[in-house]
Amino acid sequence: MTSPSTANDLVLGIESSCDETAVAVVRSGTQILANCVYSQIEAHAPFHGVVPEIASRAHLEKINGLYEQALDEAGVSIQDCACIAVSNRPGLTGSLMIGANLAKSIALVHDLPVLPVNHLEAHLYASALEGARIEVPFLGLLLSGGNSAIFEVRGPGQLLRIADTMDDALGEAFDKASSLIGLGYPGGPRIEAAARAYADQHGLAHQYSGEGSLFPRLLKNLPRSDLAFSFSGIKTAVRKAVQDLPVAPGAAAQPEHIGRICFDFQNTVFELVARVTERAVARTGIRRVIASGGVLANGILRQVLQSSADRKRFQLTFPRSRALCTDNAAMVAALGWHLLQTGPVATTLDFDVSSRAL
Repeated sequence: MTSPSTANDLVLGIESSCDETAVAVVRSGTQILANCVYSQIEAHAPFHGVVPEIASRAHLEKINGLYEQALDEAGVSIQDCACIAVSNRPGLTGSLMIGANLAKSIALVHDLPVLPVNHLEAHLYASALEGARIEVPFLGLLLSGGNSAIFEVRGPGQLLRIADTMDDALGEAFDKASSLIGLGYPGGPRIEAAARAYADQHGLAHQYSGEGSLFPRLLKNLPRSDLAFSFSGIKTAVRKAVQDLPVAPGAAAQPEHIGRICFDFQNTVFELVARVTERAVARTGIRRVIASGGVLANGILRQVLQSSADRKRFQLTFPRSRALCTDNAAMVAALGWHLLQTGPVATTLDFDVSSRAL
């Protein structure tokens, strides 16, 4: 199929790359008519991480109902939509297949074109749903449970990865650190809350200085010409910090000590994020940065990045709504609409899903 020339500006978005099942209807890539999300956090919490088999089963059970709910909330029929946009990479293969098969089924029944889109790229278009203007070129900073990367974006579908993690993603590091500390899953909001409480109690600003920190500066010897992230080492450091806590036999660690670990952990990892982002701006000369991904729901990270942008004089955009930072189908629909605006887009039902980003 080839996308038709149409005045219809509605796109149906489908997202099932990991542990959120989502279907949305978006107008003109900017207006959310419906954004229905089912989160699987409770199902995965006992395992301190996402279990692929559980995720796939939940997608299968929930996705049809969410499809009907989205159309109902939007007050439209599927025939009102210009196309279907669906995440087909990267992600859990079994989970991606659930969303892809729904998109293909709808397309066959209703003779609609399908646009398979990159889930990571979709995150970078979430800000458009709050009125932000997407101007290219820009740098896309993506921080999530599975990815920590910076992309140079020249247009919809035109991504060049210029920075990646050497090992673990930042979101995964939060989850692992939280588990080691004993705060549970998901780690992001739990560590942020403990760090905030500690900072408020001691009148501390969330700014990395390195003085007195439990953790050393990450990648401190990284050549200035290099762009990279690494978060595996700090997980080992958190484990040692927990083992060194002054805890009596049979007693629980005091909130004071836990808060100190969380505070220093956050400041250390966020310093690396800001440093590498500043280097990317300096290297490329591109002074527009769009940040997104689940870790951007962290309010302290937002403050750190905004401080960096103000100091280095680059434009920073990220979704104000934390719900748009995490996985959702509205961002998938927004990217689908932007792809349609680039001209006739070849669409096909014969597409695969992939765990690979590019």
